[in-house]
Amino acid sequence: MGSAPSGSDPGARGRLRLPVVAGPALAVPAGFASPAPRADGAALDAQRRPLRYLRVSVTDRCNFACTYCVPDDGIAHQARADLLSFEEIERVVAVFAALGVERVRLTGGEPTVRAHVVELVARLAPRVGALVMTTNGHRLPELARPLVAAGLRGVNVSLDTLDAARFARLTSGGDLATVIAGIDAALAAGLEVKLNAVALAGENDDELAALCRFAWDRGVTLRFIEHMPLSSGALYQPTRELSAATIRAALTAAFGPLVPADRDRRAVGPSRYWALAADPRREVGIISAMTEHFCDDCNRVRLTADGALHACLGHDDAISLRDLLRQGGSDDDLRRAIAYALAGKRPGHEFQRTGAGGPGKHMIAIGG
Repeated sequence: MGSAPSGSDPGARGRLRLPVVAGPALAVPAGFASPAPRADGAALDAQRRPLRYLRVSVTDRCNFACTYCVPDDGIAHQARADLLSFEEIERVVAVFAALGVERVRLTGGEPTVRAHVVELVARLAPRVGALVMTTNGHRLPELARPLVAAGLRGVNVSLDTLDAARFARLTSGGDLATVIAGIDAALAAGLEVKLNAVALAGENDDELAALCRFAWDRGVTLRFIEHMPLSSGALYQPTRELSAATIRAALTAAFGPLVPADRDRRAVGPSRYWALAADPRREVGIISAMTEHFCDDCNRVRLTADGALHACLGHDDAISLRDLLRQGGSDDDLRRAIAYALAGKRPGHEFQRTGAGGPGKHMIAIGG
């Protein structure tokens, strides 16, 4: 029912064997009535948590194939005609903004490989309070300034290591120098920059302090991320776990005591921030889904590139907003579908440190 989407992706790596994982399809019951919003207009989920943050995957393709994200035999990508068009994404984002969403993050795959992504940013930026992006940084040298001109406010750039050979191995061929040039280009263009590092024992645990210094030297904040057992745990190895407590201990050994930083920043994401007691300007964040849960104040939902709305990263159930759009659904129909997804949102994920309890969906397709 839909034509090929505007902003189709160029081809990416050709390892396409694992299936796309679709969770149970939810349908809005005819008698479902949207619950009343909070007094300030925010939509609420089943646990009375307000919705403020939407993550939008614009592609399931990537120009990297990170070993902790993409299975060795790859994934089966969605057909381009199945992806949301820019017009459809814009309409969905406008409905979410009317429901109280203040912040939208574009993710992938890798969002910058979606053709004409600058045009998409220009469409969305006027719709929301803050439009930001998570990227591997490879295309930022040429895209940073156009993205800023289009209205992008900030980028989170993945940087797991400062060793060029290790970087190439982890990313299946990525070039560290290009990514660092992208980080510097983003800063020069005026973007708010944060760095993300997936923390893995036996992989980059010897670089925790060096990664922090790299970030602080550029006046930005680094966030360490505990690895999570998506893809049904296929890429998760318990022996590679690097817990939030272990990360803090390593940083304390390198820099001295840490103290909690500004907790209000939790409102825009899951990271808990810490600062050096000796220099509170130097902060580090830790996203600790495995060992120090943060589900109690979750304020976000995720939209996949093919329009599936996931209320929780840790579960596979989703409702297709794409199908609703292409069947002629109204904005009121979209609002009811969003409210129904929120009404079924669980208290939290069921990740286990053994690798069990994770969803079948792949990180590359949901964007974290």
